[in-house]
Amino acid sequence: MELIREVPDFPKPGIMFQDITPLLSNAEAFHLVVTQMSSIAPHFDCVAGMEARGFIFASAIANQCNKGFIPIRKSGKLPHQTYSENYGLEYGQDTLEIHNDACGPELKVLIVDDVLATGGTACAAIRLIQKTGATITHIVFLLEIVALDGRAKIQRAFPHINIESIKTI
Repeated sequence: MELIREVPDFPKPGIMFQDITPLLSNAEAFHLVVTQMSSIAPHFDCVAGMEARGFIFASAIANQCNKGFIPIRKSGKLPHQTYSENYGLEYGQDTLEIHNDACGPELKVLIVDDVLATGGTACAAIRLIQKTGATITHIVFLLEIVALDGRAKIQRAFPHINIESIKTI
C-alpha cells in the first residue's frame, strides 16, 4: 500500500498534491513517523503546527513528548489577540495567525508541518513564533518536495534554524 499518494491537479490544475491520509489511517506507520519526528529535536518546550495537516503531526508529537501544542491558524480562526503573517503558496496567497501570548521569550519551539513545498508557510510560521519572543529550535516536515526549493528559501531567511524532513521527493 502506498502511504503517500499523489493526486494530480488538486487543488488546481498543475499541482501534484501529496495526500497523507493513507499514512494517517495506518496506525503503525503513523506511530513510526511521529516517533521519528519527535526524536529530531532534542530540546524543546512546545510544538507549533500549521493548520491544517501540520496540526495532526504537531499535536501527536506534543502529546508523545508531554509538551504543549501551539496552533498556527488561518486568518480569523483564533478568538484572542493575534499576530499575523501573509505568505505565498505554490498556488496562491494566504495569512497565518498565532495568539500574541501563545509562547514567550523563555520557550524553545519545535515547528512541525506535513509538507515543505515553496517554504512560504514555514517562513510565515517562523516569523510568527519570533514575534512572540520564543526561540525556534528546529522545523520538521514529513515530506519535502525538493524541486520547489523551499529549504533554500527558509535557509536564506533563517540560516540559524535546523530543517529536517523525514522523506524527500
